[in-house]
Amino acid sequence: MSVDLIGFLGVVMLAYVVPGPDFLVVVRSAAEHPSKGRAAALGAQAGLCVHMVAAAVGLSVVAARSPAVYDAIKLLGAAYLVHLGIRAVLAARRAARDRSGATGTDGPTVPEAPEEEQSPGARWRSGFTQGLLTNVLNPKAALFFLSILPQFVHGDGSPTRQIFFLGTLDIVIGVVYWFVLVLVAARLRALLARPTIRHRWELTTGWLFIAIGIGIGVAAA
Repeated sequence: MSVDLIGFLGVVMLAYVVPGPDFLVVVRSAAEHPSKGRAAALGAQAGLCVHMVAAAVGLSVVAARSPAVYDAIKLLGAAYLVHLGIRAVLAARRAARDRSGATGTDGPTVPEAPEEEQSPGARWRSGFTQGLLTNVLNPKAALFFLSILPQFVHGDGSPTRQIFFLGTLDIVIGVVYWFVLVLVAARLRALLARPTIRHRWELTTGWLFIAIGIGIGVAAA
């Protein structure tokens, strides 16, 4: 098997370093709880597995060549990102109202973090689902496997085997990168747990999700 590993690794690292929907989901989940961040990271990489298999069997080609199918994928992804953003913004505003209502004669109280009340299983499922759906519904991830990845596949071997090899390498690199990112975000949990900072963090990430979703939706229109 002959592939351009140096060039491929450079492109993959650049793709991970540039923040996108996956980055926001993983970091935001990790800020809520490290286990949820790891689950979101694994969900995002599971989404890449879906794109890899689709590219290997040619399904991504069909989606890319059919404007209706491709636009439907983009619109679904945009709607999901907007949904995540609205949830984050509403949660931030709800928390702000709760803090205002909790400030009375007895003094201000610190609200409990809802994520801490979830069971480990529910927290893991929530993170994994968000990571998986965000990635699967991201047409850019599909196009990476469809158009960019084949540039590093040579004709002297099986294209399918090479796509699986490069795709698997991409996924492994991603798992390592996301887990390191989760560790960094988890270190900042105490900072993000402060009511004012958490409120700004929720609003910022929420509006970023909404902006990215609207951008994708407009491009698909």
